[in-house]
Amino acid sequence: MSTCVFCEISAGRIPCTKLYENEHVLAFLDIGPISDGHTLVVPKAHYDRLHQCPPDVLAELGRVVGFLAEPVARAVQADGYNVLNNNGSAAGQVVEHVHVHIIPRKTGDGVFDRWPAYKYPPGKAEAIAEKIKKNLAR
Repeated sequence: MSTCVFCEISAGRIPCTKLYENEHVLAFLDIGPISDGHTLVVPKAHYDRLHQCPPDVLAELGRVVGFLAEPVARAVQADGYNVLNNNGSAAGQVVEHVHVHIIPRKTGDGVFDRWPAYKYPPGKAEAIAEKIKKNLAR
C-alpha cells in the first residue's frame, strides 16, 4: 500500500508551508502552484473523495476555505480567486485525498482561459435532472 502524501503532511512527517491548522483541517501552499499563493486545504483524516467526508469535516473544510480565500488573494494582489475540488482521476484528481484548491487569479493571467461550455439539446437537461434526483434517494 502506498503512503498518502497529504496524510504524511498532516502528520508532520513531510514539511509544508503551513498557513492554517486546526483539529480537522490543514492549509498549506501548493508545491506546484498554478499561481502565487495557490493554497490547498485538506482534511487531516484520509478520505479519497468529497462525498466520503463526514458532515462535520465537510463543514469545517468549507469554513476554512471561506476564511482563507480572500486573505490569500489579497496577499498576492490578486483580482479574484477560484475554489476548486477534483474527485477522481477523470476530474483531474492527482492525490487521492480530498483537497480544495484556492487559486488566486489576476485579470488576463490565462489560467483556465478555455472552459468548453455547450447548450443542452431539447429535453436533455430535464432527463439528466431526473436521473440526478433518482440518485439522491440512494
